[in-house]
Amino acid sequence: MMNGKIDIKNLTLDDLIAFLAGKGKERYRARQIFKWLYQKDARSFAEMTDLAKDLRRDLEETTVISDLEPEAMEVSRDGTRKYLFRLEDGNTVESVLIPEEDRTTLCISSQVGCAMACEFCLTGTFRFTRNLTAAEIVNQICAVRRDVPVRNIVFMGMGEPLANLDNVVKALKIILHDDGLQFSTRRVTVSTSGLVPEMERLGREVTVNLAVSLNATTDEVRDRIMPVNRRYPLRVLLDACRSYPLPGRRKITIEYVMIKGLNDSLEDAKRLVKLLSDIPSKINLIPFNEHDGCSFKCPDQGAIDVFHSYLLSKHFTVITRSSRGSDISAACGQLKGKLDKNVSGI
Repeated sequence: MMNGKIDIKNLTLDDLIAFLAGKGKERYRARQIFKWLYQKDARSFAEMTDLAKDLRRDLEETTVISDLEPEAMEVSRDGTRKYLFRLEDGNTVESVLIPEEDRTTLCISSQVGCAMACEFCLTGTFRFTRNLTAAEIVNQICAVRRDVPVRNIVFMGMGEPLANLDNVVKALKIILHDDGLQFSTRRVTVSTSGLVPEMERLGREVTVNLAVSLNATTDEVRDRIMPVNRRYPLRVLLDACRSYPLPGRRKITIEYVMIKGLNDSLEDAKRLVKLLSDIPSKINLIPFNEHDGCSFKCPDQGAIDVFHSYLLSKHFTVITRSSRGSDISAACGQLKGKLDKNVSGI
């Protein structure tokens, strides 16, 4: 609620149909409004000229159309763009646009801060403040699309998406709907550190790609670097991966941050192959992005190459991800409000 009014962008199409039905309005009006919001980027009801004036007036009195505008943006040498968005309550989140030859991928945030406390992640040191609303999630996409076309969406920004599952699912229903933002399910990926019950619910409620941040091949190491593993150890997490509903030939993305001397050995690669042997998966190797306040180091290129080659030899699809946007702290695990501090002059 904003000033006692409903934020219309917090409503899925079904929610909006029910809301309008309470006003005696037809179902098709909801589709019209959805298209105005997400396909024509309307930011006022006055723009919705195919709606009756009395309906527009009623909507203006009872609802608001929220919006986000970037307060600041930085562009990396490699073309990566980091956007800072200031929310209604003064909190900030960041989104990152990653350009590639044939597509652009937008990495969006789902929470202000993060409570997962993964030891290798700079964002995890930024205290959890609150969940984003569905509107705040969707509005990141709307804002960036005014600047640059967006092909893929990944929930890999600030926060653990599955710890905000109600709002993430609402946002996904808007993102994927033919009358909404019209993204194909193949082009939307939700990442998790391993919240098992929420993985199961996500799979039931929406069809999207799943990425699992694994990062270790033993419970001993994963317990240390990812506290969530103490609740849902590897065996439980991998069972959830096996049962996750994937359409067609799709695979779960396994994200593996490589940390020197901790999880980068050939023995780790061999254990990883065994762990994933019966899970349809593709592996993203992510060389650790070094940052202040963390003693972890990035492995030598030789160790990364050996690890990568071993996985390939076992017929896994594997990509060693290049670090994008590191010069503007936009690389994987680096979102922590640095841009906000620059804007504030801190």
